[in-house]
Parts: sequence; C-alpha cells; structure tokens
Amino acid sequence: MHGETLELQNKAVDIRKKIIELSATAGGGHLGGSLSMVEVLVALYYHVLKYDPKNPDWPERDRFVMSKGHGALALCPVLADVGYYPEELMCNFNDLDSPFGMHPDMNKIPGIEMSTGSLGHGLSISVGVALSGKLGRADWRVFCLLGDGECDEGMVWEAAMSASHFKLDNLTAIVDRNGFSLDGPTEEIMALEPFADKWRAFGWNVYDIDGHDLDQLLDAFDRVTESHADKPTCIISNTTKGKGVSFMEGANEWHYAGCDDELIAQALGELEACRPERG
Repeated sequence: MHGETLELQNKAVDIRKKIIELSATAGGGHLGGSLSMVEVLVALYYHVLKYDPKNPDWPERDRFVMSKGHGALALCPVLADVGYYPEELMCNFNDLDSPFGMHPDMNKIPGIEMSTGSLGHGLSISVGVALSGKLGRADWRVFCLLGDGECDEGMVWEAAMSASHFKLDNLTAIVDRNGFSLDGPTEEIMALEPFADKWRAFGWNVYDIDGHDLDQLLDAFDRVTESHADKPTCIISNTTKGKGVSFMEGANEWHYAGCDDELIAQALGELEACRPERG
C-alpha cells in the first residue's frame, strides 16, 4: 500500500461531498459520471501532476485535458482545494454570471487547460499537445481523461492511431469505464468490448484496473511516468457510476439530475459514513 493512500481516500470523500453540495447549489448536475471519476482526479492532482496553482501557465507543468467535460462538478472543487482559486468563488456554481458551469471554460477558470464537453475531441487535442512537447524535447507530460461512452466517437480512435504512430510515450489516456453513457449501458448502445484489446491493437500500453482502488491507480501512474517505451499508455479505470451514494450507484437516471433536501442529506451522510479511519 502506498503511504499516502489513506490520506487520498479521505480526500476522495471530501471531493464527493463537495460534488453533492455543488449540485444542490446549481439545482442539479452530472452526478453519476462526476462521482465515478473522483479517485482518478485525486491520484492525479495529489500524487502525479506537476503544476503550480500560483502560476497556472508555468511552462514546465504537466497538461491535463478532461475530455469528459461534463465532469466539471468533480474537477472544479479539486482545483479549488489545491489552490487555484478560493472555494467561495463556486458559491454561485452554474449561475448565469458564474465562471463555473457544467463544462469547464479555460478562459474563465484558472487551471483548466482546454474548454471541453463536446465529446470526442479531448484525445485529439492531447495528441497535438503531446506531439508539440515531444518535438520540443520537453519534460512535461500530457494526461487525458475520457468517458467510456465517449469512446464510441470515431475521432477518439483516429487520435489513438496518431498517438501510436508518433510514439507519444509522454501521453496517457485514462478512461472512466463506468459502463454507462447518457443513453444507457455502453454495451447495449454500442459495445466497446474487448476494450483493452482495442487499445493494444492501436499500439498502446494498457493497464486495466479498479478505478476506485487508489493503490492500483498510483501503481499504474507510477509505471507510466517511470517508463519510456515509445508508446502512449491507456489506463482503463473500471468504476461505478454514482459511486458512494446508494441510490445513484449504477443508475443511469443520475447521469444528470438534481436532489431534494432529503436526498442531499442522505447522500452526504452515506459518503461520510464510508470515510476510512484517519489513523
């Protein structure tokens, strides 16, 4: 077990509670997919990425592109927690004049590398950024988080082919494999399996892991950043949509929805109850 695992597990509880609170502020949100990706964000921002919240444009920073832009409800509180801006700025989340909406805006929110939400584009953008870094002999890396439903887009596979062709070993794709897209289960809408084999066939290193197990996530990220095999890497992060809230888990009606006061209280109580011992 990594030494910081317990701390990161507690951080994941904090972020999930903030997701619920922000959804109450906004009157709803993309709850299911935001809750499923929390451990990935926690591993990235508290263990993996090089960045400076006081200097968001620091040239040596790692680049993170959240292709599944509808997960802003999860990313924005992480960016606040690590110091990009005060948490109080999110008090009007998704209001007309707020910089914070259901999709992240790079022109309004410090720490956002790319405005995303039009699904299928994030990996292509990341390939371009990684290629520029490769040509410039830069030390920084590029990480891209995709949704699994998003992988129905042909543009994703064109980008995957390009990344392999250009030997972009500075690029890591993470797929939040929660099994659902907006319209239902991925394997019913447009089957992705054998998913890992597809990425391997396109010339990628692949780690197929439990995306809620922080030890597995940290091990996978450590192996990516320590190895240079002339291949991009895909981490398939197998997760549960709505993770941590009993009435949301595996229920696609919570892809985008809102909670009344009673459900908000229940969700926050369930999340706090599963907090690990701090030791």
